[in-house]
Amino acid sequence: MKIITWNVNGLRAALRKGVLPWIIEESADVMCLQETRVLPEQLTEEQRDIPGYEVFWNPAEKKGYSGTSTWTKETPREVQLGLGDARFDVEGRVIRTRHPDFYLYNIYFPNGQRGHERVDYKLEFYENLLETCNALHAAGESVIITGDFNTAHNEIDLKNHKTNHKTSGFLPEERAMIDRYMENGFVDPFRHLYPEKEQYSWWSFRGGARSRNVGWRIDYFLVSENLLPRVKDVIIHDDVLGSDHCPTELQIA
Repeated sequence: MKIITWNVNGLRAALRKGVLPWIIEESADVMCLQETRVLPEQLTEEQRDIPGYEVFWNPAEKKGYSGTSTWTKETPREVQLGLGDARFDVEGRVIRTRHPDFYLYNIYFPNGQRGHERVDYKLEFYENLLETCNALHAAGESVIITGDFNTAHNEIDLKNHKTNHKTSGFLPEERAMIDRYMENGFVDPFRHLYPEKEQYSWWSFRGGARSRNVGWRIDYFLVSENLLPRVKDVIIHDDVLGSDHCPTELQIA
């Protein structure tokens, strides 16, 4: 099974840049998109109805902001939009789909902002999700979380870690939340497979960061520990353009 996650930084703009042929050619079983920033009715019928996929949308109430979309080849057993908390759900950040033997969360995690004004909101979002995942684990369920985490976990996950310890996305309290997930039954399969690999999924538009590969790995997968033996590979497609993020792929048996 192939699952791909991609923050497209505005789906309409990404489609104009020609991302759809790559998506169709990759033929993922599930495609998780974040920061779609569009209402379905703002798209053409051709853009909405993707051949071979059932498409689910969770747009933000605020137009042109946030939003997620999950494309699945097989109809999920269950689809849930949001976390069940209005504070977060108005921003369209979560789509949960249930598959035969795991729950899949497609998530656009909040950004703490340059002035740190949304760091508390971001941490509360992480806490809310973790409580739900803990309940699923307690019930014997397996979980895959993917999307734009807006947090680089360790120093190896961003090029300039020495100058970013006070930057949201690499604050100690944000990184500690990822530690919490690891302490509660989750594993980062990319880092498990490639403990020393320096590869990134997001680059600033400023200063030619992408051409110089000055990036951050903030788009990834966390999987329940019992799923780790089934993970075949995790691929960061850093050669794929169309957004300031690139797609990341999980291959799982």
